Formats: sequence, C-alpha cells, structure tokens
Amino acid sequence: MSAMEPLGPRPNPLPLRERLTSYLFRAPVFAVATAFFASIAVAVSLFEKSGRWQHRIAQTWARVSVAISGTRVTVLGRERLKAQPAVYVANHMSYMDTPVIFSSLPFQFRIVAKSGLLKVPFIGWWLRRSGQVSVDVGNPRASIASLASAARTLKGGMPLFIFPEGGRTETGEPAKFLNGPAFMAIRAQVPVTPMALIGTHELLPIHASTVHPVPVTLAVGEPVETQGLTMKQVDEVTKLLEEQVAALYYEHSWRKKPAAPSATPGKNENETGHLEAVTISRNLHETEEARRP
Repeated sequence: MSAMEPLGPRPNPLPLRERLTSYLFRAPVFAVATAFFASIAVAVSLFEKSGRWQHRIAQTWARVSVAISGTRVTVLGRERLKAQPAVYVANHMSYMDTPVIFSSLPFQFRIVAKSGLLKVPFIGWWLRRSGQVSVDVGNPRASIASLASAARTLKGGMPLFIFPEGGRTETGEPAKFLNGPAFMAIRAQVPVTPMALIGTHELLPIHASTVHPVPVTLAVGEPVETQGLTMKQVDEVTKLLEEQVAALYYEHSWRKKPAAPSATPGKNENETGHLEAVTISRNLHETEEARRP
C-alpha cells in the first residue's frame, strides 16, 4: 500500500502504484464496505426508531472508509463540536468529505442531502430509513418545505450537517454558498458552526476514481449565533459563513487565498447554484412575510 504524501498539489498522472492500489484494492473494498454497512443499517432500522444505532453504524462505515483511503484526519477546534442543536456547515470537494465528517463529529446528527442521492443503492436506502433530510435544490418551493422540516428537526434537539455549496467544487477551493443553512438556523434560532475540509480534494477530487493518500484536516471555527435574527438577515449570515469557511480553509491549506473570489456560478456540480440561491432567498422572504399577521 502506498505511503502517505505531504499535502500539496495532486500529481497528474498519479504514480502507477497508487493507481493500481486504487483499482485493485481501495475501490472494490470501499464498495463492499458501503454495501455491507448500509445493509446492516437498513436492517437495524426495522426495529430501532431513534436512529442512534444507525448513526453508530454510519460512523463505523466512515472510519473504515477513511482507513481504506489511506489518509489520516486531524480535527482542529474539536472543543467546538458540541452535542446540542446547531447547524454545522463545511465546504464540499470530494466523495471522501462525507466519511471524514461522519468519522469526526462525536455525536449523533442528521445530514441535509441532495434528493438525487436517494436513488443511489444502499446509500439512498440508508438516507430514507435513518431520518435524514433531502432537498431538491432544483425546485425552490420543494426546497423551502424541506428546509422547514430540517428546522423542525433542529427544534427537536438534533444537530444538522449540510454542505452549503450545493455540490462538489472542481477547483478544490471553497465556492459560493446557498442560503439553506442560514435559513434553518435562523428559523430554529440555533447557532451555525463553520468548518473547513482541507485535503480531500487532493485525496479524491470530483470526476476522479483513484486515491492519492494525503493528510486531511477538519478545521472547526467559532459558532455564529442566530438568536434574535430574522429572515431578512439570511443573506448576511450566509455571506459571513462563506467568508469564515474560506478563511479556515486558506489558513490550513497549501493554497494561497486568491485576490478575488475564485468561485463563480458553474464551478461546481450545482451549475445553477447562484440563480437557485437568489430564487430560494426571495421565496424564503416572501414565505416568512406571508406568515406574519
């Protein structure tokens, strides 16, 4: 198995040894592990309704996945990870982001996932059975209903995690945020904790099928309080979270912070992300105004 390289630019092409290890060992073992743990979680869901054991199974899958990838995860600011109602957000660069998050957060939580993942075998089955929240980012009105449901989950005492960029970035740098996390947090009047993932893009970028083992860091920032804020401040909180995640990322990355924002609409999986963010934001404001007497 290939040794771990220091964090830096991903080689192109990867060394032959790393490619063979990925194709012959990492990929097939990861697929088998995912199917195995998802099947157990679905079976457990038939008699366990709280989701506690399903979450423990997901955490075990995540730790096994991280081990298979050959990486080592370091968590900075671990004391800010608290088992209380809050929204946790992080940049999204790789399929490995989810295993890193599940292996690092030391408490039960729910994730807000794109509705398309529900169609993926095993993963989709687990998402449905374990009470996770799905959002259709291409349908603003459906998104509002889903985000309102997520806010109720928060009010019930369960922390939530979400990737606010709407998809994995191709550049490996933080992208524009959609405003769902700020909406959920303000609606539930709970804090939002910004986090940055560093190294997962170099480990396994979007469109890649081979792993390049490098150290991964999860940097946890100071929570942003939303107590007393209103829906008129959704965009303000979103911008603040975007800036804080970017600051954490560039503080610990080998990359230098660009002079101007590097992320523009179309640079990640959600190519219409900016338009959807504007539309959802407008609809959120209209919905909240309509609720008022």
